[in-house]
Amino acid sequence: MKFRATHFVTTVTLALCTITSISLAADNRQDQIRHTVDEAVQPVMAKNNIAGMSIGIIDGQQHYVYNYGVASLETRKPVTQDTLFELGSISKTFTATLASLAQVDGDLTLTDRVGKYLPLLGGSRFADVRVFDLGTHTPGGLPIQVPDNVNNNDQLTQYLKAWQPTYAPGTRRTYSNISIGMLGVLTATSMKQDFASLVEQRLFAALGMTNSYFDVPQAHLADYAQGYKKDGAPIRVSPGVLSTEAYGIKTSAADMTRFLQANMNQLKLDEKLQRAITQTHTGYFKAGVMTQDLIWEQYAYPVALKTLLEGNSQAMIFNATPVTGFKPPQAPREDVWINKTGSTNGFGAYLAFIPAKQLGIVILANKNFPIDERVSTAYRILTAIAGSEH
Repeated sequence: MKFRATHFVTTVTLALCTITSISLAADNRQDQIRHTVDEAVQPVMAKNNIAGMSIGIIDGQQHYVYNYGVASLETRKPVTQDTLFELGSISKTFTATLASLAQVDGDLTLTDRVGKYLPLLGGSRFADVRVFDLGTHTPGGLPIQVPDNVNNNDQLTQYLKAWQPTYAPGTRRTYSNISIGMLGVLTATSMKQDFASLVEQRLFAALGMTNSYFDVPQAHLADYAQGYKKDGAPIRVSPGVLSTEAYGIKTSAADMTRFLQANMNQLKLDEKLQRAITQTHTGYFKAGVMTQDLIWEQYAYPVALKTLLEGNSQAMIFNATPVTGFKPPQAPREDVWINKTGSTNGFGAYLAFIPAKQLGIVILANKNFPIDERVSTAYRILTAIAGSEH
């Protein structure tokens, strides 16, 4: 009896020691990650005079948000978990996800022609474009911005009716807000509901993103960070034609970290929604050094920083890049670095994740600082975290 009691005490003691060791290891790792993020972010903020930043990190099943600086130089309110930043073109990933969900639900097929869903454009060259070309910037040479003389939907329709492609669809990647914006319009039409409402109900709500908006409610305006131009002047994004579909989301790093978790299959979601999210990682074209997914851009992992900088360069944004289509499209992969940049006049953002490593990063700032610095910062942080795995 005495032996059994002694054995029991020894077992419990060993178990407690093991739990304590695991807890200490977890605390040490979190401290290491915090130190890594601090060391990478603080010099970038100082160099670029960035008022505030919020960084989300996914490390396996753990996720953290680290906040720096202030949301407004006027109020001096610090950046918090609730601070809202403008996503700019990262909003396009939600447009792509909604289109993918519409396909899963049977409302549209990405290989169909645009005219099937937008009969007002019937007979135009735009109507002959494939739906997935809109989500891969390959419809034939649309400009990056909506022209200044297009101020409403009727004018946009007339513009697209008259549009003539510069290249054969599917042969050149020309980054365009019109392209992805029209994917959003087409998707909402196929689902017979307003685009913003669909994203809010079918994506934000389903993903548990409780702090994400197109139009920030009055009750949350105090959390909306002030953006700053390069000269320090305050600015926020203005609504325009296709702005909702192309660059209109305001959100927090905590919500975007959750979005990345969904993209790495870490959340318990409806099977159709998870399938739709994963299918946005399908590779449609080889474009320079990167693979063009449905808005997302991916690279075989491990990847060199030089390659990421080339793929996220100004040349890739502003120049027509020859593409080669994958036939059939490349199935979603785990051994890849997937990323997307986003900017408005007053905000800069970057997302990246590595499914095979279950690592991800969200960078949100209330200043549009250089993309190469966003990519380099993310690379430094994720490489350090990956290198410290046990």
